[in-house]
Order: sequence, then structure tokens, then C-alpha cells
Amino acid sequence: MMTFHDVVEVIKSLSTDEKQEIQQLLNQYIREERREEIYENFKLAQVEQQKGKLKFSSKINELRQIIEE
Repeated sequence: MMTFHDVVEVIKSLSTDEKQEIQQLLNQYIREERREEIYENFKLAQVEQQKGKLKFSSKINELRQIIEE
């Protein structure tokens, strides 16, 4: 199994074009993971809303109070 250090060393040995390709792939993977995380949080929020656990307010003092609970 390769260690993180091994991966870094392999990447350092690549051409500039290959490094840019890896950079683009990593950016894409990170975006996809972040989208999945946002979607999972959305689904959890939907469940909480259905259970009546979500509180909404447009007043700053009420929002502070909700956060402190």
C-alpha cells in the first residue's frame, strides 16, 4: 500500500500536464464529495422539518437564541 508520502513523490515526478490533470481530477472529486455532503445534510434537514424540529426566524435575536439552545 502506498503512503501519502509515496503518492506525493510520484506526483512530483510527473510532467506539468499530468500534474494539471491530477489537479483537475482532484477538484472534480472534491466538488462531487461536497455536493454529496450538502445533499445528505438537506435530506437530514427535511426529516427534521417533518418532525417539527426545525425553527425559522428572520429576527436576529431569535436566531441567536435558537443557536444557543
